[in-house]
Amino acid sequence: MKKIIIILGLFFIIILGIVFFKTLLFTSKQSSAKPISPEKLDTDSISERLASAIRFQTVSSQDTLPNEKEFLGFHAFLEKSFPLLHKTLTKEVVNKYSLLYTWKGNDPNLKPILLMGHIDVVPAENESKWEHLPFAGAIADGYIWGRGSLDDKSAVMGVLEATEHLLKSGFSPKRTIYLSFGHDEETTGKKGAFKAAALLKERNIEFEFIQDEGMFIADGYVPGVPKPVAIVGMAQKGYVTVELIVEDTGGHSSSPPSNTAVGILSKAIVRLEENPIKGGLDGIIGDMFDSLGPEMSLPMKLIFANRWLFGGLIEKQLSESPGTNANLRTTTAATMFHGSDKENVLPQKARALVNFRIHPRDDIQKVLDHVKQVVNDSRVKVDYLKNSAEEPSPVSPINSPSYEMFTKTIKEVFPDVLIAPGLFIAGSDTQKFISFSKNIYRFHPLYFQKSNNDEKRMHGTNERISVRNYEDFVRFYIQLIRNSSNFTL
Repeated sequence: MKKIIIILGLFFIIILGIVFFKTLLFTSKQSSAKPISPEKLDTDSISERLASAIRFQTVSSQDTLPNEKEFLGFHAFLEKSFPLLHKTLTKEVVNKYSLLYTWKGNDPNLKPILLMGHIDVVPAENESKWEHLPFAGAIADGYIWGRGSLDDKSAVMGVLEATEHLLKSGFSPKRTIYLSFGHDEETTGKKGAFKAAALLKERNIEFEFIQDEGMFIADGYVPGVPKPVAIVGMAQKGYVTVELIVEDTGGHSSSPPSNTAVGILSKAIVRLEENPIKGGLDGIIGDMFDSLGPEMSLPMKLIFANRWLFGGLIEKQLSESPGTNANLRTTTAATMFHGSDKENVLPQKARALVNFRIHPRDDIQKVLDHVKQVVNDSRVKVDYLKNSAEEPSPVSPINSPSYEMFTKTIKEVFPDVLIAPGLFIAGSDTQKFISFSKNIYRFHPLYFQKSNNDEKRMHGTNERISVRNYEDFVRFYIQLIRNSSNFTL
């Protein structure tokens, strides 16, 4: 017995030694870039131009065609607002409403870059609950209010403001810069970004990097991290909608069988919800922890430095929150169910749709195999909607010169933030461009405070951006263009 105690004691000491040794090696990976002096901007003018852009109701809807007057009016507004840009850059209108600009660089041997955004917005509901009407473009209380102030006219206008500013200063890029602004990102992107991508494909364009909307500067969102975190989306989830069908003879509800089609299908859905696809702390989420863990307090730092020991505990904790759970795995969401059209009629056919948002470690076929294995019922037919499926994107490398330059730019403009790679769990037009570059960054410098529930304003009520944040938005693009176009990556 004494020997066993000694062995266990030695084992514990060894484990403890490994834990503390790995914690000591768990050092900061943050960029040491020096902050730059803030670019002087005409705050009132850039704010008013964004407010004016918001007043154009460039709404995307699945059921209606684009409002030609609003979209073309917005085009005309851009030409009037940015005269030097429209004189210098080559402008192309893609499929009537999307815009593609080319800023010719001085060195044709350098790969170009692509800066993206979209000019369409989602509809605004519950207008009576808005502090300022969603398309009024109000500037009040230090904010620019309205639909598109966050998603995504601030990005479109920010890029254009930066370009106009640099042209006025006499700046000329070495590297060619493309600007692509789609008009239907909020629906499918198939008529805007997809067409622009096809056009560039014909020209055999390959980009050094691509930047678009995605993650943001998160203040108070990351537990254990006291500073705001700029999370750069290095990959984007895919999606597939799986269709489950059970067919039966039907009949009157007065003499039902022990299991109706609805009952059989309900059990299948319950099994899928109770048996999610396996998650993990590997890949991009592991890279995030490697970037943020060293910045945490000692107890948290010790835990994240030793995921080999505490990984199960970390994953269990993160899985309990829908937001963090979505970063760990392919998610399962039963969304639609249809049985009989009458309450006293047994259904001859029951149909359900289950939406999966696919983690980069998985793919569509793996999801289908998972569904069939978990359901394990020959009475349930499994298929998927071909027009509602997209594979996850590849993961952009974090050790590339492009990523080093990109994060350096963030640090120069936002010196007080931490930076970490992350997974973008929503959608963006970058999916149409994944074959153009291995370096795709889904990040806009939107400053979101958890205490203000800022993230809920996007697509929600009272969408707004602070004037100060928008100034920094423009400064970020000015510095990004300078850094990326004048240095060999």
